[in-house]
Amino acid sequence: MEGYHVPVLLAESIEALNIVANGCYADLTLGGGGHARAILEALGPEGQLYCLDRDADALANAPVDARVTAIHADYRYLGRWMEYYGVQKLDGVLADLGVSSHHFDDPRRGFTFRDDGPLDMRMNQRGGVTAAEVVQGYPEAKLAGVFRQWGEVERAEQVAQAIVQARARTALTTTYQLRDVVLEVYPGTREPHKALARVFQALRIEVNGELASLEMLLKQLPSLVRPGGRVVVLTYHSLEDRMVKRYLRGDAQRDSKVLGMRDLMGGEAGPFRLMGKAYTPEGDELHRNPRARSAKMRIAERR
Repeated sequence: MEGYHVPVLLAESIEALNIVANGCYADLTLGGGGHARAILEALGPEGQLYCLDRDADALANAPVDARVTAIHADYRYLGRWMEYYGVQKLDGVLADLGVSSHHFDDPRRGFTFRDDGPLDMRMNQRGGVTAAEVVQGYPEAKLAGVFRQWGEVERAEQVAQAIVQARARTALTTTYQLRDVVLEVYPGTREPHKALARVFQALRIEVNGELASLEMLLKQLPSLVRPGGRVVVLTYHSLEDRMVKRYLRGDAQRDSKVLGMRDLMGGEAGPFRLMGKAYTPEGDELHRNPRARSAKMRIAERR
């Protein structure tokens, strides 16, 4: 859908998938459907594309095409859904981990501090805890841990303390209420928006279990992707990128039950071969889409 989300590194990510005409692929973050449509253009009539998204709104953007199966699900359940549809192996997987522009641009979703709206932040609005419930209900120490772990927030303890003190006076249920409380912790800061962005990021990750979902997905990929198949992941902050790099490089498997091949030095190689360094948007793309500035794309091939 036009305007729902601007796909990042579109041409580069499709090229990285090295699409086989009759292959079977999964787009794990359908969003506005931009990556899905580009994959379909490269697929032949016998190809298949499974599109997942935890946000029901995004499913309306799935291309109307006999080769497409749209699934309302968190990508942590990819293996379960592939088993349900009888898919034994995938030729490629694409995951764009960024929050859709749609989420940031719709104040009713509560993802941004730039507009006032309900403090929600759920990607799947059919269930789960809201950001308001986290802010209102978590003990001070747990809140501080969320901000420190998921947002790498400076003064995490002070932010948590300020929230607990503020909620004792009145319920914090809107994005502007939270924004104002956080800003009190950073008086005179030259770039308060950076602190706000980290606090809101931390809450969003907590509400949606984003890194837990990502870890569950990465653990499944060795059994889901055929040898020679590609995995392409776009990340938008260091926590995601470190985890993706660690798994695709094989660091996370060396002490696990996932048995890889021997590398040239006789050591245990992981199930994937990380292909080069991370790609980042440049020039014209950054001018057209400033939200792409933090994106990194990593590519791996199944051994």
